[in-house]
Amino acid sequence: MEKNNLKILPMTFNDLDEIKDILQSDFDEFWDYTTFKEELSSSFSKYIVARSSDNTIVGFAGIKIVLDEADLMNIVTKKNMRSLGIASSILEYLITYCKSVKLKSLNLEVNAQNSIAINFYKKYNFKEVGLRKKYYNNTYDAILMSLSFLN
Repeated sequence: MEKNNLKILPMTFNDLDEIKDILQSDFDEFWDYTTFKEELSSSFSKYIVARSSDNTIVGFAGIKIVLDEADLMNIVTKKNMRSLGIASSILEYLITYCKSVKLKSLNLEVNAQNSIAINFYKKYNFKEVGLRKKYYNNTYDAILMSLSFLN
């Protein structure tokens, strides 16, 4: 898939090796290399990368499929590339994928303090469906959101 000069491709172990040293500094990601490696090894997970026209990884995301639903595990854009539509391209790709494999919904949790992310998901018609108290660091609540593909 190409959009806005982005290529959206399945994430490989080589991709992970390419970004492992900059996960914290450039992507603000809370997972470490080992966790990502385990996720990539899982047959229930699907991870993708967004590459710019110069082939640099500028974003990535992953879902975990559980029966007929998917959970969005993360969606991350490189810090210096934010607000350029990269996350939108990634999310649109994942939504299309979920529909193509006939999943019923795409679910996620987001920090209740993160109004930018909440509004981003609402733009794609995700609905708030629940709350997990003190989910993040035993301090911040998580809002549970879901996008249903049943009509």
